[in-house]
Amino acid sequence: MGEELATSHLGALAYDPAPESAAIARLHESYGIFVDGAFTDPAQHAQLLTLNPATGSGLAHVAMGSASDVDLAVASARRAFDTTWSRMRGAERAKYLFRIARLIQERARELAVVETLDNGKPIRESRDIDVPLAAAHFFYYAGWADKLEHAGFGAHPRPLGVAGQIIPWNFPLLMAAWKLAPALAAGNTCVLKPAETTPLSALVLAEILQQAELPPGVVNIVTGDGTTGAALVEHAGVDKIAFTGSTEVGRVIQRRANAAGKRVSLELGGKGANIVFEDAPIDEMIEGIVDGIFFNQGHVCCAGSRLLVQENVADEVLRRLLRRVDQLRVGDPLDKNTDVGAINSAEQLAKITELVETGEAEGATRHTSSCALPSEGFWFAPTVFSQVSSTQRIAREEIFGPVLSVLTFRTPDEAVAKANDTTYGLACGVWSEKGSRTLWVAERLRAGVVWANTYNRFDPASPFGGVKESGFGREGGRHGLEAYLDE
Repeated sequence: MGEELATSHLGALAYDPAPESAAIARLHESYGIFVDGAFTDPAQHAQLLTLNPATGSGLAHVAMGSASDVDLAVASARRAFDTTWSRMRGAERAKYLFRIARLIQERARELAVVETLDNGKPIRESRDIDVPLAAAHFFYYAGWADKLEHAGFGAHPRPLGVAGQIIPWNFPLLMAAWKLAPALAAGNTCVLKPAETTPLSALVLAEILQQAELPPGVVNIVTGDGTTGAALVEHAGVDKIAFTGSTEVGRVIQRRANAAGKRVSLELGGKGANIVFEDAPIDEMIEGIVDGIFFNQGHVCCAGSRLLVQENVADEVLRRLLRRVDQLRVGDPLDKNTDVGAINSAEQLAKITELVETGEAEGATRHTSSCALPSEGFWFAPTVFSQVSSTQRIAREEIFGPVLSVLTFRTPDEAVAKANDTTYGLACGVWSEKGSRTLWVAERLRAGVVWANTYNRFDPASPFGGVKESGFGREGGRHGLEAYLDE
């Protein structure tokens, strides 16, 4: 069953527990749908129980939205679009976005705890990355709201209308901000459907929208599973669908939305390559590799899940990497010392486990961290595979977990060929001290995003999106407005 990391005797560094209080979340026992500026009971009484992945215990019941609930939400969004939001001056819309951003900051500690409880990611990441970036996106697009005619999309760009937005479970609050902020700045109204397993931060965001006194109907939130999302995609009153999630679901959404004549943007899966040349700064590069794959337990569409290392430094890089991986602290996500938290669901854990077992069966060498895993909840130890070939499933399929596949190359041409040998095209990283080499490689990579001597760096002013089976359209920056404007 594989081997423990060669440096397991080092173990994780000893830290006393530093837990954040779960009581800060102030969760309700149950939530309805958010329509027309208020929480309301759904048409049916079916509910979903959202779980804490770290313990497997229940957190709150949320409404299982039906087609009737989607009807109400879309009708509310349409009224708000026709009577209020699209007619409002951009400078006035900006005020609301600024208020939302400031309220996210004011409730940042609460939101971070909610996100960690519901998702399983370490509180350090929720607190320092997810919540600040969510606020930053609202701040950024608030600045665009009164400047749309200068965005390069024609002299008189117009909003599309009602946007149906479906977000994933890996970055619930941040993905809500990525979707809502540009749509609202452009004058659209929205119906947001959170992921089935992580709806709670979106529902707290609904409370923030109330605090900001956002006009009723501008944003509506309907919780539920895939059937709720399907009802939103197929609704005749929706003008545009924005989806972030798996490639398989994205294909279905594209077919259905295109058949109905809707505008569509998709941000889907990935199998990112982190390319390491012999002259890369090794200490920075090791940390970049770790952040690229173990950030958010590897639940990242642009994760650097394939490590391509130049052959003459591969042994040293692998040695240093395995030692660093064995020092990662895995455990209670609410502990501020935790590096790697819980897997989001039992279903995702089963998928990760199956692919890792396949990797061993196909002949790759497995190195698994010696960390002790909690007895309750959903957990998977950080894992690195060496002796991987490009034909193996672990090198081709998106695992969406804390699993890294290491391959080697000899020349820049071979590195580019191996990096591009995938059906995906979301993100890659290049590590080298030679700027000319970095640029030469970057312009030949078939990926929407290429990072140089870093990985997983995000900024609201920078566009993000993929090519090939990683989707189309861009979120972030000026480009993020394009999906919500009709020139």
